[in-house]
Amino acid sequence: MRAVVVTDPGGPEALTVVDLPDPEPGPGEVLVKVAATAINRADTLQRQGFYPPPPGASDVLGLECSGTVAGLGEGVTDWQVGDQVCALLAGGGYAELVAVPAGQLMPVPEGVSLVEAAAIPEVACTVWSNVFMIAGLQPGEKFLVHGGGGGIGTFAIQLASAMSAKVFTTAGSREKLAVCAELGADVTINYREESFLDVLTEAGGADVILDNMGAKYLPDNVKALATEGRLVIIGMQGGVKGELDIARLLGKRGAVIATSLRARPTEEKSAICASVVEHVWPLIEDEQVRPIVHTTLPLESIVEAHQLMEDSSHVGKILITL
Repeated sequence: MRAVVVTDPGGPEALTVVDLPDPEPGPGEVLVKVAATAINRADTLQRQGFYPPPPGASDVLGLECSGTVAGLGEGVTDWQVGDQVCALLAGGGYAELVAVPAGQLMPVPEGVSLVEAAAIPEVACTVWSNVFMIAGLQPGEKFLVHGGGGGIGTFAIQLASAMSAKVFTTAGSREKLAVCAELGADVTINYREESFLDVLTEAGGADVILDNMGAKYLPDNVKALATEGRLVIIGMQGGVKGELDIARLLGKRGAVIATSLRARPTEEKSAICASVVEHVWPLIEDEQVRPIVHTTLPLESIVEAHQLMEDSSHVGKILITL
């Protein structure tokens, strides 16, 4: 099968399309013939040598895919060869075939094409598990998501809006903020021109903040929380070590939560996928939430796709077709 490997950690040019042996599904696994995969920030970190796959996961990059069931491992009864699916992966999506734990497969939502479905698993599972299952965002609460123009941001805006939260978001251009407003953001903040802290302070603070920056935004995120607010950190683009004002956090009875999805046990990821299908899929099928795709490129353009991700000029997801 064709697959993408990292020759030596580095820039996008470190990615190479090679031929690898076809994987075989083990007990409880499903073999998927990949139609499309998506680029995630974590992929760029892995390419640079900063985010190795968890033990036992494929060295091939790719944290999500869509495709068709091509084979069943021992004990799998919920899927049939030929089923159209999308999947949350620990790795292996940048390839023509990938073996996936059966519980991490989800049916393609009605009204979504097989290729578009590759844009959904990682963002849907990340946003639903962190913002709703962990932070417990409620209707009427104020929700801030940083980076509203990215894959996570565009999905989080729509999902929080559909759940009747008041949505605040940041982005670095007027064009991206216009898209965020179209997707349901109530308040858009150009971080190059104004402070999200000032905006949220005037609004009375955020009940839930979803942050991918980490250390850089930690002090202002804590200041921006409302009483009993919850800050959920899911990334480290702005560094790994920051100063936490514990006195301020205590005064707000607030919470700082740091989570990751990739290294969780299969049972936990399967439970998240099942919850996403139950709660998020109906919103997609009713067109309250939709995958936002910036562009679709062939596997042979993987270097260009990674460069596009690093340039941060895209809105939504960058897809790769096989």
